[in-house]
This record gives sequence, structure tokens and C-alpha cells, in this order.
Amino acid sequence: MKTLRLNKLTLTVLLIVGVIVITAQVADKQTAKRESSYTSVIEEPLADVITKDKAARASIMKRQRALLAERYDTTARTTTDVTMSRGKPLPVGPTAKLKGVTWAQLAEMTPEEIKGKNIFPYLPLPHPNHPVGGMVFPQMSIDSFSRLQRFDLDFDLPEHFLPEFPPALFLTTHKDLGDVSQGKVITVDNYYDLFNGLLNPKQIEGLRLLVTQFPQQQFNNTADRKTEKPSLGVSCMDCHVNGHTNGATHLVGDIRPQANRNRIETPSLRGVNVQRLFGSQRALKTVEDFTEFEQRAAYFDGDHLTAAKKGVNPLERGSQVHFMSEFQALLDFPPAPKLDIFGQLIPSKASASELRGEILFYGKAKCASCHTPPYFTDNQMHDLQVERFYTPQTINGQYIRAEGPIKSFVLRGIKDSPPYLHDGRLLTLEDVVEFFNLIDQTKLTGEEKKDLVAFLRQL
Repeated sequence: MKTLRLNKLTLTVLLIVGVIVITAQVADKQTAKRESSYTSVIEEPLADVITKDKAARASIMKRQRALLAERYDTTARTTTDVTMSRGKPLPVGPTAKLKGVTWAQLAEMTPEEIKGKNIFPYLPLPHPNHPVGGMVFPQMSIDSFSRLQRFDLDFDLPEHFLPEFPPALFLTTHKDLGDVSQGKVITVDNYYDLFNGLLNPKQIEGLRLLVTQFPQQQFNNTADRKTEKPSLGVSCMDCHVNGHTNGATHLVGDIRPQANRNRIETPSLRGVNVQRLFGSQRALKTVEDFTEFEQRAAYFDGDHLTAAKKGVNPLERGSQVHFMSEFQALLDFPPAPKLDIFGQLIPSKASASELRGEILFYGKAKCASCHTPPYFTDNQMHDLQVERFYTPQTINGQYIRAEGPIKSFVLRGIKDSPPYLHDGRLLTLEDVVEFFNLIDQTKLTGEEKKDLVAFLRQL
């Protein structure tokens, strides 16, 4: 009997030890698979990196352009019926390519059916080189500032899908003057001459800081940069040109591992005075928070350790950040001559199609559920649950999965800001309407979609 008890005890001990060992092995495997949150850079000779990256550049861009060609018709189709504020023709869509169905047929399918057939036309858009990431500027910006050219890759979207360059700049304090940029790109060389006498000293100082270069992850003086020459960095208004946007792209700094990070398309700064959330998914509560966060973390992929190495520029909250945000708060929307003070169309100025589109906006299309007038945002976050329509997968280095909530972007002046959604996957307003027709399952007709686009062009 005693021997039997000992055997049972021995067996119990062995079982417990076995469970502990197996648990430890599973934990070790999970830890081994997990990518570190911290950037680990082994510095190679810069000349070797440049040679290697330049050699790989063509194949990287070929892969990205092949993805774009598979997803979109990137033909330059534009209209001058309505233009951007300085006259650039609007791109016309939808551009997304469908797989064996029409838009009407797709809209009749359930999310599960679309997912099962793998025919959702608006999957998240990867960065041109997702494993590397970083700021990438369109060629129109590089033509003005050669310092923005990376040696390892190019911008991927055609220019006709981007905002006009340079964009107009409107001030809430000088509506009578219209575009105060005078058709110029505002830089550290001309900001004083353009704005002296229009702004107060604090606002001028804030603008100076917004056009001043500060070190950034790919644009700096260290050996692991992505510019051939040492760089002083980038300025806020290199991306937010004239307080608007040039469509430059980046990866969000607040998600890990690298494959899970979302592409981020530069949003316009117009109308930040009426906004209460900043950052497409971060829900920063003030423009001061956003301004400080960009300098301290977002410029360096959310890695404060790398920032210290590359030359982070901590801004003083009480003066510098405040001055920068005070200028940003003056950035106005472009004129919308067909809207009244409530954000409603003036019937005598609007076309029949635009008026029908307005009715759809507030009714069947459900747009006003999140985009309320007069600025067409509810200043909230919403989870669109787009993952209902596709299976998690890796595409060009990005892991496509549930993305979570994003803020309701402001729709005032939306015609000036292609491409759309937080990652720029919607190239035209027609694509926006098709996307939300699927997401919201509103089943708009072809004519209703045209009317809704006509209304959006007037905001």
C-alpha cells in the first residue's frame, strides 16, 4: 500500500513537472516569435547601404506598382466641372477593379459572401516598402525640395490622384484676402515677407517653427538615414504644405509589430480649430498634443530611443507648441459658395443633382450619422469593421487585419484632399461612395451615387 502511494505521488510530481516544462516551452515559442518593440539598427557603411538599396529600389517599386495595377485603374480621368481651389482638375472614379461582378451585384452580397469569394475591392493599402516604412514624398514636392528624395524608394500614387501643388492657404482672420500664399510654397525663406502684417508675433513665430526642418527617422545626419547627403530633417509643412497636404505617406508610429502598422496619408490641417480629435487612430485630444507628439515620437516611428540618437527636437509646450497651434488654428477651409451658414445647400445656387445628393447624404446614404454639418464631422471615433469583408493576410509586407476605430474626418473642402480614408486607399470621391455603400450596406443606385458625389464636391 505504501509503495502504491509513493508511485501515485511520483506520478503526480512527474505530471506537474511535465506541465511546467510544456508551459515554459510554449511561452518560449511565443516570445521567440514576437518581434521586439524597439528598433535595432546595425549600422553598415552608408556607401554600402546606398548601393544595396538603389539596386533593390526598382524591384520594390515594381512590386508596389503591380499591386496598384491589380487593384486600380490608374488612368488619368479628370473633370473640370468642379476643380480644386487653385484650378487642378478633380480625379474621377471609381478606380477600383472588380473581380467578376458589377458594383450593383457586389452591393447585393453580404459581407460574408464578399469575404468568401475574396472580392472586396478596397483592402488596406501598404506602404511602398512596408518592412522599412518612413516618410515618402510625391515627386512634385521633391521637384521643389530635392532634400526630400530618398535613395531607397519612390512615391507610388500617380500625381493626378493627389492634391494640387502648391495648395491655397486661407485664414479665418482674413477671409477677404482669399489665398494668402499668393500661389507660392510657404518656406522658411518667404514666410516672413508673406505674413508680416497679417499675423501677430506669436503666430509668425509659430509659422516659423512649422517651416523649420527638424530631424526625422529617414531624414537626419546619422548613418542609418535614407538620404544620400546628411539632412537637417523635414518640416511640418513639408507634408502639410501651406497648411493643407501634398498626400505624402508614412506609417503610424503607435502600432507594433512592423507588419501591423498602418499606412497613413497626410491629412489636411484646414479647419483644425473646429476639430477635437487628432491623429487618424490615436484620438489625441488637442492640436497641441498632436503637434508635440509629431515632433517627439511620430517623426521617429514612435521610438523615443532612436529619436534621442538622431536629434529629437523637444518643443517647449508653453511657447513653441502653443505658438505653432495658434497659427494652425487660423487655417480655414476653402470657400463653399453654395453652402449657407448651417452647411446646407442654397437651393437657388445648387443643381438638381446636388440637391438630390444632399437628401441622400442625410437619409439613405447615412453619411450624416458621422459627418454632421456645418463642418461635417462628429469629432468621434468609429470602428467600420472593414475586416468583415476580407480574410487576414499579408500583402507586400503589411498584415491586413482588423484595424479598429478611426476618427470621422472633416468633409468640408473634401474635393481638395484626394486620396481618401486614413491610408489613401480610396483614390477618388466616387471610390469613397462605393466603399461606404458596401460598408454601410445602403444599396445606392447608380444615379444616387452620382448625385451623392455631386453634393460632396460642393462641401
